[in-house]
Amino acid sequence: MKNNLCLVYKKLFSFFGPQAWWPGETAFEVIVGAILTQGTNWQNVQKAIDNLKSQGVLEAKKLYALPEKKLAALIRPCGYYNIKARRLRNFLSFFIKGYGGNIRRLIQREEGTLRGELLSVKGIGPETADSILLYALNKPVFVVDAYTKRLLLRHRLIKEDATYGQVQDLFMDNLKKDVRLFNEYHALIVKVGKDFCRKNKPRCSICPLK
Repeated sequence: MKNNLCLVYKKLFSFFGPQAWWPGETAFEVIVGAILTQGTNWQNVQKAIDNLKSQGVLEAKKLYALPEKKLAALIRPCGYYNIKARRLRNFLSFFIKGYGGNIRRLIQREEGTLRGELLSVKGIGPETADSILLYALNKPVFVVDAYTKRLLLRHRLIKEDATYGQVQDLFMDNLKKDVRLFNEYHALIVKVGKDFCRKNKPRCSICPLK
């Protein structure tokens, strides 16, 4: 399995090059993006973040001080804006009350403990929690998403009923626990998933992993 995973990474990196993920000027911006990107594409999330920036509220305490309806209106471009406003406020409540809105205090927290805390926040699931840990806080945790499962399933590296945890363990147990590697690997999987390993009409004949 280790050899298979390493070969996939080498082929993808050779074909696409470095992806420079996650887009964001600050760790807090990355966290907001991870919460808002659920169920939508990044272009829509960027529009929502740009709205927050233009209003000068892309800071934890300023965002939390906004009425929920005002917050929802600002993040409207990312879709499901009422639900996401609530989820974002749930995280902000956890972040401010538990960590004083201080990113450094989050970073200093042990990753396993922090992951459990993030998962206890209503509206934050494993993929979002792990995206926050890896991309915002530089914790060596592999992010699993639909692209990951699809790619591994089509290459017969997992079974169809594999759980999130089982897929994650596949990477965590067979690769060096390295933030840069996990960051780049997941970004490359997303890239090949969007460009070639599509849910419908996959371009298998010209895929770099053929």
